[in-house]
Amino acid sequence: MPETVELHPVIAHRWSPRAFTDERIEPQVLRSLFEAARWSASCFNEQPWRFVIATKDQPEEFQKLLDVLVPANQQWASQAWVLGVTVGKTTFTHNGKPNRYGLHDAGAALASLATQASSLGLQAHGMGGFHHDKAREDFGIPEDYELGAAFAVGYVDPGEVPPATRTRKPLEELVFGTEWGKAAL
Repeated sequence: MPETVELHPVIAHRWSPRAFTDERIEPQVLRSLFEAARWSASCFNEQPWRFVIATKDQPEEFQKLLDVLVPANQQWASQAWVLGVTVGKTTFTHNGKPNRYGLHDAGAALASLATQASSLGLQAHGMGGFHHDKAREDFGIPEDYELGAAFAVGYVDPGEVPPATRTRKPLEELVFGTEWGKAAL
């Protein structure tokens, strides 16, 4: 078995719970999550990510976001304080040419948000299970934006505990040298 390297505790303790409390996230804390996302790296510094969000302070908007999730995700995500959807701009602002990296950069921004959440005692859970067409229509998302992931953010329900062991594929299956399939690490 390959040796394990030490990770920063914020990364090591990040996970995707399915049970949240409805404890309020203070506006300045919520703002810090999106500030972390704002400072993510992006191709040509385009910052192509956009977030559509609602909190439980906005019951109608929160319900609108909840309604775009598939039923299985609605069950647990309804308890989170924040729901959202990420999108990435498909063209560059500076020249109008296609930006193949907009959705990648939106995912990186969501990862930064999740890391910031973990550092503050919150957790974020990204979801693929939502109705893209409904979200586009309900939220007025322009055609030059591609939908990424839905997400929930909140304080974890004390009864929900992270798995005793979290599994990941070994690096040998994920990181190759210049020959596909041949481990680089």
